[in-house]
Amino acid sequence: MMLRLAPSLLAVTLALAAFQASAQKPTLQPGDYIAAVVNQDVVAASEVIQRTERLRAEARQRGEVMPETAGLRKQALEALIEDRVLVTYARENGSRVDEAELDRVVANVAAQNKLTMDQLRERLKADGTDYKSFRENLRDQMMTERVREREVQGRIKVTDAEIDAYLDKKRADLAAGGAINLAQVLVPVPEGAPESVVAERRARAEAAMARIKSGEDFAKVAREVSEDSNKAKGGEIGLRPADRLPDVFVQAVKGLKTGEVAPEMLRSGAGFHILKVIERQGGASLTQSLQTHARHILLRPSAQLSAEVAGRRLAEYKRQIEAGQVKFEDVARQYSEDGSAPEGGDLGWMGAGGFVPEFEEAMNALPLQGISGPVVSRFGIHLIQVLERRTVEIEMKQLREQARGALREQKYDEAYQEWVKDLRNKAFVEVREWLD
Repeated sequence: MMLRLAPSLLAVTLALAAFQASAQKPTLQPGDYIAAVVNQDVVAASEVIQRTERLRAEARQRGEVMPETAGLRKQALEALIEDRVLVTYARENGSRVDEAELDRVVANVAAQNKLTMDQLRERLKADGTDYKSFRENLRDQMMTERVREREVQGRIKVTDAEIDAYLDKKRADLAAGGAINLAQVLVPVPEGAPESVVAERRARAEAAMARIKSGEDFAKVAREVSEDSNKAKGGEIGLRPADRLPDVFVQAVKGLKTGEVAPEMLRSGAGFHILKVIERQGGASLTQSLQTHARHILLRPSAQLSAEVAGRRLAEYKRQIEAGQVKFEDVARQYSEDGSAPEGGDLGWMGAGGFVPEFEEAMNALPLQGISGPVVSRFGIHLIQVLERRTVEIEMKQLREQARGALREQKYDEAYQEWVKDLRNKAFVEVREWLD
């Protein structure tokens, strides 16, 4: 079942901007020159300039102190050299990426950016990127990813002692966390809002906090002020395991008893929050796991089916299902493009980590029998319905294997850097000239 594959590190949800500086093949233009030679390939000075500007823009978006131009250019050149080393190795050692597979990934890139295929081509053209070069660059990334996964995973070792320590920490975390039912008053702040808007929203949240501190009913204030989907329920989010709540929420109510309100407002990327503890339950057992029984309908964007049309079709399927005109399982059997279609889209029972993150996040947000809107994943666009949830006991052998997998993920970055360093040392690299 495709959805149950471990999530690939290749981000087919890449923003188009990530390709703009690197999709073109390194052909020298008049006035350009070779900044570095990497094996049989070259890095052009114009590429270094483009990558430098991208790094500068990313630093600005993160609000970081702007590095000096010379330092940024050095980072850019090293990143481009690393790209060339990896692509060269992938071409020599990677598996082939056929056209049909590449078509699917390109269609998903368009879908993730909410573009039709024609709009994708136009966007690339407007950014000065040739569509054919874009495809070949993406093919190189896919081959690099495959080789990287194979080579890096072989370097990672996890000992029994490390697994024991990992499980001991999980036990301690669960004992401290448990499940919490929170209520919130949310005063949202639009992304990128000017300071005047932020100040107005802060004042509104502070006024709500003052009402609550003066003894006014929290649920009443939430119904009148809050702007989240739970306001009609007095802001109650519902009982959830602590590890399924935002960590900033858990930390904000740490030590609070049932009925208590967090003494300070919380600021997040969504806005200003006022939190109240409605209920607490004891920590879960390490050998217990929450599983979800779900089904889905999958449409795969392609040259014949744009992401926009696929999304509209799925939205219409949802409308008809909720109106009782058709059954979910019948629509799945007739239209779904997944291997689960003959079973009415049924995916069976699955625990945390069993689906790709974008699918699992949407699924976990649904109530029982709830149907999502169109959800974009690396496999296509889905409608998801949650049928049941249950808590099951996990055998210690399975628990240790899960711990081993989590530890391997934690060690991946270090192993990856070691692998890249080895490839870099074996490659022929000549830095021809620096940029003044």
